[in-house]
Amino acid sequence: MIRICCFALAALALLAAAPAQAHPHVWVTMKSDIVYAADGTVTGVRHAWTFDDMFSVFATQGMESKEKGKFTREELAPLAQVNIESMKEYDYFTIAHANGKQLDFTTPVDYWLELNDGLLTLHFTLPLSKPVKASELQVEMYDPTWFVDFAFAEKDPAHLVGAPTTCQLAVARPGETQAQPQARLGESFFQNLAPGSNYGAQFSNKISVKCP
Repeated sequence: MIRICCFALAALALLAAAPAQAHPHVWVTMKSDIVYAADGTVTGVRHAWTFDDMFSVFATQGMESKEKGKFTREELAPLAQVNIESMKEYDYFTIAHANGKQLDFTTPVDYWLELNDGLLTLHFTLPLSKPVKASELQVEMYDPTWFVDFAFAEKDPAHLVGAPTTCQLAVARPGETQAQPQARLGESFFQNLAPGSNYGAQFSNKISVKCP
């Protein structure tokens, strides 16, 4: 059985249209901020994820709006809620470590969708369960099943917000750390993977922060 990932309602329509059920099915372009408090602790990660045009069309197909082809934040609110709730199972595709220890996130806040130039962008903030003072911080974004392909935006992919001036940020895209996939893979490949194989980790996008 095909494993339906997040954004389930629109993905069902997308699956019906996808030839040979090849992975990935959805493409996301990311911009991410690491958010700090005034005392220099890390408090969370703020994401802006822009979906590909095909997904954006299917996700909004049949939705009512006051102005044809345009949606307000309020009109997109139910879809934003579905997206956020369905990502919980996948830990919001975000893993963070500080000083070598994995961090825990709480339920996303300040989430909303917007539609610009035919593309949906999901904005949300992932608060840490407890703010942390981190000399070294690493945040990774990826889908373990590679159903969704995440990629940093080419320009300004990540920022530090409110961080101490000594902190330095670096980003690493999958192609900079290992070989990129040469072609989309058929569904049978993923059906034969061992449970918990975490195949998508090889396509991880990474933010690293050092605060001497």
